[in-house]
Amino acid sequence: MIPARRVKQPSLSQLRAFAAVAEHLHFRDAAAAIGMSQPALSGAVSALEEALGVQLLERTTRKVLLSPAGERLAVRAGAVLDAVGELLEEAEAAQAPFTGALRLGVIPTVAPYLLPTVLRLVHTRYPELDLQVHEEQTSSLLEGLAAGRLDLLLLAVPLGVPGVTELPLFDEDFVLVAPREHPLVGRADLPREVLKELDLLLLDEGHCLRDQALDICREAGRTEGAAVTTTAAGLSTLVQLVAGGLGVTLLPRTAVKVETARNSALLTGDFAAPAPSRRIALAMRTGAARQSEFEQLADALRGSMRRLPVRVSDGSDGAGGAA
Repeated sequence: MIPARRVKQPSLSQLRAFAAVAEHLHFRDAAAAIGMSQPALSGAVSALEEALGVQLLERTTRKVLLSPAGERLAVRAGAVLDAVGELLEEAEAAQAPFTGALRLGVIPTVAPYLLPTVLRLVHTRYPELDLQVHEEQTSSLLEGLAAGRLDLLLLAVPLGVPGVTELPLFDEDFVLVAPREHPLVGRADLPREVLKELDLLLLDEGHCLRDQALDICREAGRTEGAAVTTTAAGLSTLVQLVAGGLGVTLLPRTAVKVETARNSALLTGDFAAPAPSRRIALAMRTGAARQSEFEQLADALRGSMRRLPVRVSDGSDGAGGAA
């Protein structure tokens, strides 16, 4: 059995030369169209015919014609060159910062309160950026980041996850939220120790805010056996349970205005300094291709968040947690 002839790989230069001749059916005109000398163009087409083992052109002293095979392969060559052109355009666009898709993961206890600021910034400063928001709990976000499903995360830190770089944005205090008649509301000097015996309402398992609140309670001296009612999947529900007299809760300060303004039965109390707090940051894969872009975005977000009731990071401090 005679083995099939192995076709050599044609070069893009050869394909461009052939496509130009196929379009103009004239070597001089084709050479001028692609900025190549006529001998070089003729040599490129001949080399392509040799590589493919197919005669593409019928040359006479007066004109150039495409062979039947040349007619078919001219269509293919044109498609290849178009695809290469699109690839180069896509690569050029990718070099431009803040263009294309950015898949941002956000935790539920941040999304409703910070997304308006984030979206306003992106719309105003980065109109070519296609921001795609995914609201998930921390564990799911980290899995998505590691798998490449997500590009950047907005969440509470520290994460302590290898291969993840944190870009701190701000620190914010926790505030006690209680029914209006509660003896602790309206105060600005609450000691953490008040958390020892309160009927505390927290989020369900899986929310990092729950873990942060429990850490604060442990630091305040609350025993592991002290009752904690866990019945809320989101902060809005949690606040409504407080309004119904089932207990008190802790809210990050960025959530207070949104969650308490809708119910006049609620008031807040502030802790004495240093108040318990959490740190919010962007998180990316260490060494991400868009690291410089993400660092610029973090810096722009810090500027936009100065109007919020938070302590904005200067960008040089490392990740921290509840104070």
